[in-house]
Amino acid sequence: MADEKKLTIPGQSTGPMGERGTITATLRDATANPGPLGLMAFGMTTLLLNIHNAGIYEMNTMILAMGVFYGGIAQVIAGIMEWRKNSTFGMTAFLSYGLFWLSLVGLIAFPGWMGVEAPSETAMGYYLLAWGVFTGLMFVATLRINRSLQAVFLSLTILFVLLAFRDWAGGGASAETFLGVSGVTWGHIAGWEGIFVAFTAVYGSIAQVWNELYGRVVLPLGPYTKK
Repeated sequence: MADEKKLTIPGQSTGPMGERGTITATLRDATANPGPLGLMAFGMTTLLLNIHNAGIYEMNTMILAMGVFYGGIAQVIAGIMEWRKNSTFGMTAFLSYGLFWLSLVGLIAFPGWMGVEAPSETAMGYYLLAWGVFTGLMFVATLRINRSLQAVFLSLTILFVLLAFRDWAGGGASAETFLGVSGVTWGHIAGWEGIFVAFTAVYGSIAQVWNELYGRVVLPLGPYTKK
């Protein structure tokens, strides 16, 4: 997500006849853009989880494995690479959401593995709301980046709020209600909205890959321009 940086370093040299001159060396950042990796890892994992939330298939180890390895570890790697690119936003986003996926898998799996008490639905609602607040704050930052990321972060903020409502209604299998809507219904609404979130992230990822490889705008990202 960081722009390419170049650093110019002046130096001195001595010629064959003792003359002294100035040499300017330019260091170019030739490392790959980690943004597509982080966005695709987030998008693919979000897609598979929210197909479950929409009620199409059950929670299973495929989702948990994706949460650990692709949504989790791959995004952490992308975040570390964004740090190397001097991108504060990219580092914060990818490291945070990578660790979000790892923590979510832990919340689901640890009670069965370790015999510890699982969080209540109320507690999970506040956990998801906290991530919604964080995502909303990050959305404000995307107003200075591009439309593609704005779509990702705005829709993701909505998703976290919907998931919090689902849990406050007793969870995705509950007939209890929150704001007059059952947990089952909130879960299905969140699932379909989450599928949209996933596709916005996948779009942002593949747009960067295609645009770089073709050397032109194949899929527009809607970059921010100062007025």
